[in-house]
Amino acid sequence: MTNEVWWRLGCFFSILIIMMLLEWQKPARKSLIKNRTRWFANFGLVFASSVIARLVVPIGLTAVALYNQEHGIGLFNQIALPSSLIIILSILLLDILIYWQHRLFHQVPILWRLHRVHHADAHVDTSTGLRFHPIEIVLSILIKLIAVTALGVPAIAVLIFEIALNGLALFNHANIRLPNAIEKPLRLILMTQILHRIHHSQLVSETNSNYGFSVIWWDKLFGSYKGKAKKTDADINIGLKEYPSQKQNASLWGLLIMPFKK
Repeated sequence: MTNEVWWRLGCFFSILIIMMLLEWQKPARKSLIKNRTRWFANFGLVFASSVIARLVVPIGLTAVALYNQEHGIGLFNQIALPSSLIIILSILLLDILIYWQHRLFHQVPILWRLHRVHHADAHVDTSTGLRFHPIEIVLSILIKLIAVTALGVPAIAVLIFEIALNGLALFNHANIRLPNAIEKPLRLILMTQILHRIHHSQLVSETNSNYGFSVIWWDKLFGSYKGKAKKTDADINIGLKEYPSQKQNASLWGLLIMPFKK
């Protein structure tokens, strides 16, 4: 845990660079908006979200987990189970939580106002996996803080989960198309790029599917899995119909005020 920051940053930037290089070498789809314009808005939003989240919630999840462990707070700190089993259960429960959080942000109108910032992107690539409104980021952190405390999730499980969640979000948003020989068996476990692009379709029935950021198990278990879109992967209309312009889709200020405009 003493090297937590380096583990987080090392994994994050390694996956980000690899995905962007693959996108550059062989993109699955062509962006309708210049990438440098989108990237300025998307990465600018990441920076703004990080600063605001740190100001609003100055304590990290792993620090809370360590405090809970020292003071016996939470379910797993009260029951005797092998540490390896607790770590596995913690990661699975946190992943289910993120699935339902994501689904909730689609179904509750006031939460959708925040989450549509992510879906308004007219093109999906690695930067889209980081494009979330600062208020949504803060709410997500608070939800995870409550879960980590209630469950007594160990700090190492929090670290593994956070690294995996961020890494897989970069992976499944990447503008690449894996070979069928790899994609078909991989989609039996993970949310692949093709499956996640269905989630970014302009069709509501397709947008409200494939909520998982990592595994596809929860979508299959809770009836939200969709393995095939009405159009081919190359032809799916990405984004939201109500945000067609570059000014709305690729402006940092436009993204920040989007939840507050009709």
